Amino acid sequence: MRGGGLLFLALALALAACGVAGHGVHPLSRIAVHRARVALDASAAVRASPKLLGSRGEDTHWVTVDFAVPHASDDDWIGVFSPSEFNASTCPDSKRSGQIPGPEICSAPIKYQLANYSSGYAQSGKGTLKFQLINQRQDFSFGLFSGGFSNPTLVAVSNKIAFANPKAPVYPRLALGKTWNEMTVTWTSGYDSSEASPIVEWGMEGSPPARTTADTATFGRERLCGEPANTVGWRDPGFIHTAFLKNLRPDKAYHYKIGHTLHNGKVTWGKPKSFKAAPYPGQRSLQRVVIFGDLGKAERDGSNEYQNFQPASRNTTDAVIRDLDNTDVVFHIGDISYANGYLSQWDQFTQQVEPITSRVPYMLASGNHERDFPNSGSFYNGTDSGGECGVPAATMYYVPTENRANYWYVADYGMFRFCVADSEHDWREGTEQYSFIEHCLATVDRAKQPWLIFTAHRVLGYSSGFYYSFNGAFGEPMGRQSLEPLWQRYQVDMAFYGHYHQYERTCPVHQEKCVQEGTVHVVVGGAGAYMSNFTTVAPPWSVYRDMDYGFGKLTASNETTLQFEYRRSSDGQVYDSFTVHKDKQNV
Repeated sequence: MRGGGLLFLALALALAACGVAGHGVHPLSRIAVHRARVALDASAAVRASPKLLGSRGEDTHWVTVDFAVPHASDDDWIGVFSPSEFNASTCPDSKRSGQIPGPEICSAPIKYQLANYSSGYAQSGKGTLKFQLINQRQDFSFGLFSGGFSNPTLVAVSNKIAFANPKAPVYPRLALGKTWNEMTVTWTSGYDSSEASPIVEWGMEGSPPARTTADTATFGRERLCGEPANTVGWRDPGFIHTAFLKNLRPDKAYHYKIGHTLHNGKVTWGKPKSFKAAPYPGQRSLQRVVIFGDLGKAERDGSNEYQNFQPASRNTTDAVIRDLDNTDVVFHIGDISYANGYLSQWDQFTQQVEPITSRVPYMLASGNHERDFPNSGSFYNGTDSGGECGVPAATMYYVPTENRANYWYVADYGMFRFCVADSEHDWREGTEQYSFIEHCLATVDRAKQPWLIFTAHRVLGYSSGFYYSFNGAFGEPMGRQSLEPLWQRYQVDMAFYGHYHQYERTCPVHQEKCVQEGTVHVVVGGAGAYMSNFTTVAPPWSVYRDMDYGFGKLTASNETTLQFEYRRSSDGQVYDSFTVHKDKQNV
């Protein structure tokens, strides 16, 4: 290729990278915490009310913040900090003597708003903002900063506010267990197991409830592998509890509530919830599966750390909630919270999706924003996890893996078998994961489970995303080389991916040709993150493309017909659909 051609290719690749990662910088990372100064001004003030939150057992509470400064600026901002003490005394090694002075502030806020969001602030120097806080096990305070995000100076700090019970059990998260008749319940609290015993009380309507003790896990800063997760993004994750509810009856409704038995015998309960047990493998009944990737989180109070980063996350979450009575299980296939090393955001995410996760199993796959970091064992050497290296994701949510460090697993649900791959670990022929994938595909009894589904975060199959077109593979490099023979050999019906932020569906395809016995590949990465571009011309195997936010839904009621729908998050309406038909003799 001539020099001009090389220059053009380099430019095109740079533009493609922008299409994939543009707007992808975590908004909290824009705050130069290491440069922050403390210069409290006696004539500036911040006041937060009410001081006591959640007095009626609420997990969320709206807070009013009033503030004033003698000289207002457009780049002044209010940050929410938790714990409320966020000065130099809380920094690691702050008690050591004889060292070079460290930073004056060493923890990022959990959210922020610009002071000029309050009308008239620039003229009067006075303002009022509303923040929605969630129970995150610690108290809160609000800091008023001048100097913008690049050179922040703390000029005033509010009074402390706290939830009535910061340790309360919150945000239950259901997941399928390792057997079809097991459901797991995971939740977060401030109670160590030495302080209180975590339990789930559960049972069917009309029968005496049972109590199951939960396991408890947590992690420290030392388990994280890089910045900002183990520096300014660190926040204590509390304690994560998981209980295993076994021997469930298929398709039956169960009620449950999470709680902790204190040493004095008193039980602190969470809110009562319910779920429906999974159907047994081969059961012919109505089975509905929602699937998407790249959701992230969004704020409901106008906090701006997620503007242009996860613009549709709230719409998708709300659309799934509205249709929850018609949903049996959800697969979120990677790029989960987009915390990117700011650990407070995991709590924010679990609270956002709690109306879903407390009612139906919420199954995850690992993505680059959970796992990838240099020299950490991930297949890719990027920094997208912000130093998390998969630890928060594997601890905060249960998935039925054999090894929590390897995020691949089998999920059987009635007539479906899901083979969930981990695209952030090597999947190529000869690896441990390749053996798992082949075993998962080969061992399903298609007479009982006719619908065989493959999922991964990155597009290991087909995509006409702009970036993928330049490597010539129309998918992740090396993705199909090892796996396409398996999909064809075991007649995989559909394969789902995230990573690329758009919707696309192929024909039944094999070796880039539409064939009757091929696999339909679907990219459902448009749940929340900024949009990614397509190629100008669609390849012959690309049937439908939509650069909008949305999610997919599978519906099966028998062994011969599987319906798929693509719905936009903005209105929940169906914009693409198709049906897979099978002859009974071929099942």
